[in-house]
Amino acid sequence: MVLFIPGFMQRGDAWRPVAELLPERYPSTLLDHSEHSFEGRMGEILESGADVLVGYSLGGRLALRAALRSPDSFTAVVLVGSTAGIEEGPMRAQRAEADEKLASWLEAMPIEDIVALWERQPLFADQPESLVEEQRPGRLSQDPRSLALLLRTAGQGVLEPVWHELPALELPLLAIAGARDDGYSAAAKRMAHVAPNARAAIVEDAGHAAHLQQPEEVAGLITGFLDGLA
Repeated sequence: MVLFIPGFMQRGDAWRPVAELLPERYPSTLLDHSEHSFEGRMGEILESGADVLVGYSLGGRLALRAALRSPDSFTAVVLVGSTAGIEEGPMRAQRAEADEKLASWLEAMPIEDIVALWERQPLFADQPESLVEEQRPGRLSQDPRSLALLLRTAGQGVLEPVWHELPALELPLLAIAGARDDGYSAAAKRMAHVAPNARAAIVEDAGHAAHLQQPEEVAGLITGFLDGLA
């Protein structure tokens, strides 16, 4: 079974355009988290019974750490727009401080204001308005306090980097990134270089959310990757 793990401010349904394109030989589940802390979500993933983990952004960070924590539980992992963490201590501390400020703001604001701010991020500037509107209901269904807890426990500033663990990861790993997402494209290529059974795939005409912008290509990459494991 393929378990699709959503990113921050997403529901599992965000993965549906990709999951529905996978062949029937790869049944899938869209994870809609009921837990809101890092350890709670890790527990859900580890207890899911999935063979393959596919995660986007924060969901990719969770998937990678689940694979590192329990490599015998899975047969492969796919990351989209994700990284193995921030290695530079000062940069990670700066990110943690920014995430804490954002978490405090989230707790005090209505979800409508939170979503409006989230959608204005430069990271998503290349997404057409139709795609932004399509994702909005899932974002509006989020609970601000749960989002704040997730930032405080699973934000990039809080989590220790795991780059040093990748050389020992024997699981097949596919790191996907959009061509317009420079930082994450570089991270995908680095993961492919560091992990022994990893490869990178760069999706043209896509930014950070390649699975939303080019679902057919991402589904094809995942299918080809899984076929290659047979």
